Parts: sequence; structure tokens; C-alpha cells
Amino acid sequence: HAILSCLGTVKEPFAVINADDYYGRETFELIYNELNKEKSEGERYEFCMVGFRVENTLTENGTVARGVCQTSADGYLTDIVERTKIAIRDGKIMFTEDGESWTELPENSVASMNCWCFPAEILDEIEKYFIDFLKNEVPENPLKSEFFLPFLVRDMLSEGKCTVDVIETPDKWFGVTYKEDKPD
Repeated sequence: HAILSCLGTVKEPFAVINADDYYGRETFELIYNELNKEKSEGERYEFCMVGFRVENTLTENGTVARGVCQTSADGYLTDIVERTKIAIRDGKIMFTEDGESWTELPENSVASMNCWCFPAEILDEIEKYFIDFLKNEVPENPLKSEFFLPFLVRDMLSEGKCTVDVIETPDKWFGVTYKEDKPD
């Protein structure tokens, strides 16, 4: 929703981050370098995502939601699946969809922390997808519907509208998902 407030204002490539997260110094250096790269004039949008090792994005105080990424051998995003309940259980990184059965995530899985670089033209695409979201998702669950940015990117990937270069960072993410996270 916040990105849509930039319609008509942002004319240059830009970064998107969550306001309640700290991503680390190297992450911001990677974003800066990416935004200053020359982009080719191709038929598809060229996006970039800073990817975190999932183990660097967890809290000891409960479950977290993360976009778990699949990448190609050359480092491009091929798929992203939002896992809404990831936790450390018995020393392993696990996720559940139903709250009962848990599946282990590979230790070096890449997680999206909503740290993206986009060209300004993406705003028009976001507006189109958002209109569909309002028509199709909100009526079914008006109090809980959320327009997930990773879903937009995943849909654009599957439609062949974009490529997403995944730049991995060794930084540790810090956020306050639970009040118990605040001291850290």
C-alpha cells in the first residue's frame, strides 16, 4: 500500500524495505550499488532482491513469516513461497502450514525480507495488480487481506514480465516481531 503512494512521484529506480526491520550495513551497500547499475532496455523488468540466509532471519520468541526463495544456478529468482509460520524447533529450521505437521527447511535457504530494488515503471504494474487484489481478495477476507509484495513478484515472474537478480547478504536481520525481541 505504501508503494502505491509513490505513484506520479517516483521517476527513478528505487528500493523498498520494511520500516520495522534492520537489514545490516552490507545490505544497504548492496542496494546502493544495485540502484546505480546501468539496466538494459529489454522486454522484461529487471528487479533485484537482497536475499538473507533464513537462519539469519529468525527470532527465538515465536514463528515468523518469510518468503522462501528458489534460485537458478546463476542467481536469479525462480520462485518465492510465503511461509507464514517458520520457527526453530529441536535445533532445526521448520515451517508449518496447519500448525500441526512441521517440515524442515534447508539451512542455507534464501529468504526474502522485502528488500527489493525496482525500476520506477513497476508502479504502474503494482497499481494493476492492486486493483485485482481489491476486487478478488478483499471481499473474501476484508479484515485480514494483505497485498504481499512477494506474491506480485512471483506472479510477474510466472508471466515472464520480469527477472529478479538475488544478491545474498551475510547480514543478520533484526526486527521486533515480538515484544521479547526488543532487547536484542
